[in-house]
Amino acid sequence: MDYKEYIAQKLDVNGMDKESIAAAIEVPPTNELGDFALPCFKFARVLRKSPAAIAEELKNNFVTDEVISEVSAVNGYLNFKVNRAGKTTSVIDKILSEDDNYGSSDIGKDKTVCVDYSSVNIAKPFHIGHLMTTVIGSSLCKIYRFLGYKVVGINHLGDYGTQFGKLIVAFKKWSSVEAVKEGRLKELTRIYVKFHEEAEKDPALDDEARHYFKLIEDGDEEANELFNLFKKITLEEVGKIYEKLNVTFDSYAGESFYNDKMQPIIDELEEKGLLKTSEGAKIVDLSEYNMPPCLILKADGSSLYATRDLAAAVYRKNTYDFDKCLYVVAYQQNLHFKQFFKVLELMGKPWAKDLVHVAFGMVSLEDGAMSTRKGKVVLLDDVINKTIEKAAAVIEAKNPELENKEEVAKTVGTGAVIFGALANNKIKDIVFSIDKVLNFDGETAPYVQYTVARCNSILSKSGVSEFSYSVPEITPSEYDLIAKLGEFPDVVKSAAEKYEPSFVTRYAVDLASLFNKFYINCKILGAEDNVKNFRLALVKCVKTTLTNALKLLGIGTVEKM
Repeated sequence: MDYKEYIAQKLDVNGMDKESIAAAIEVPPTNELGDFALPCFKFARVLRKSPAAIAEELKNNFVTDEVISEVSAVNGYLNFKVNRAGKTTSVIDKILSEDDNYGSSDIGKDKTVCVDYSSVNIAKPFHIGHLMTTVIGSSLCKIYRFLGYKVVGINHLGDYGTQFGKLIVAFKKWSSVEAVKEGRLKELTRIYVKFHEEAEKDPALDDEARHYFKLIEDGDEEANELFNLFKKITLEEVGKIYEKLNVTFDSYAGESFYNDKMQPIIDELEEKGLLKTSEGAKIVDLSEYNMPPCLILKADGSSLYATRDLAAAVYRKNTYDFDKCLYVVAYQQNLHFKQFFKVLELMGKPWAKDLVHVAFGMVSLEDGAMSTRKGKVVLLDDVINKTIEKAAAVIEAKNPELENKEEVAKTVGTGAVIFGALANNKIKDIVFSIDKVLNFDGETAPYVQYTVARCNSILSKSGVSEFSYSVPEITPSEYDLIAKLGEFPDVVKSAAEKYEPSFVTRYAVDLASLFNKFYINCKILGAEDNVKNFRLALVKCVKTTLTNALKLLGIGTVEKM
């Protein structure tokens, strides 16, 4: 049952439709306050009454029934308590019947969401700085698919620019095809770093690099053969990391893909009188909107990120007819996105409002900043592998007899990395700590995964596969768990609405914590038959819900730990 909708249908608030009332209903922080609450503060201005008076009036007009057993007005809130036995049956039956689909919906039916994320640079290492965009974007794709949307995950490859001319120069001077094929990204990074070291002593190298990049643009066979080799090696190497992180894409159309799609954009800007000349460059003046000008073409006629992003946005709209297009990019690019979204708006694109910059904070290790040019990078693969190694050591110490220890360590280690990146509000900068993300007793993936394994153990020992139960007298620990289980569909929807996978991580930790409290306070296998059957059904529901939550984050579970 959708309790919020049920309550909304029974309420009559002047000036508000039932859908808006349902959307305004909240879940109180504790069950003592009720199961649901309607804040009346937003009605005060329209109704010209105090929130407390509104809440009292609504309470007096609300008729309780077999679904809503109690209504109270407290400090401007209208609180509702549901029939606990009815709610318990409703939640458990829903989870048992929907299983892997619990928490999903069809609200996204016939709607398309594009998600631009990860966006690796060709011939550059996949470092720890790419972690946030990759796992946030991947999780959002999974969440939107779970809600019925058609999702197009896009890896907007950084495969255009003078850095490729630099690489070709470096390759010709200090490497070979054999060395690149053997050393792969490490070799490409080595020669890229060497180029910048040498260019500081010999600036002519930069001119040579620009020459070779022009050859790539002009379709020179040798230059493009080398460029495609660098691209192939990069995608093969980063593909291994994506596989570890359970990340997939529907499109790898990168910057170079839009080479032939920019001129129509420039022509349209010109036709609509938006393109101005400033010191030889072509710009869109945004001073009226308190922003610096958006640079479209440099004085030498070359394009910029904005030019390509404009072309990409138009292409994506024409190709996918998206209802929403998300750009999962660090907050340092806030101005860039404000500018190019505004330019599209000025071009008369009504869908510009459907573009969203999903900004996030930076991730680092304790030893500080990174620079590809100087060779100071922390490779993401190294972080993942180290976390897996430490997970293996912890598992060996905790359960040396465990079967498939290697696979369990991989699942736990990669899960720890993903969960660690998604554990907090996305806009916060984080300092990544392997020891913290592997804490089995903290707010971590291993803690949640261990809870799932505990559920598996209980269910396995019970030998029960069909869950037939009746609702006994419910203990506080049980009802806290039931109430939390019932919140999951709303949590998933909120995560999509706010572009916040951390809502799911937070929920998973809270549910795991409540389950472990229930496990301590309530006998399960040793309880009387009717109580045991009920509690086993509850255990199954927790296992299902936690598993579904972790899947939305890109994290696997294990049978035993």
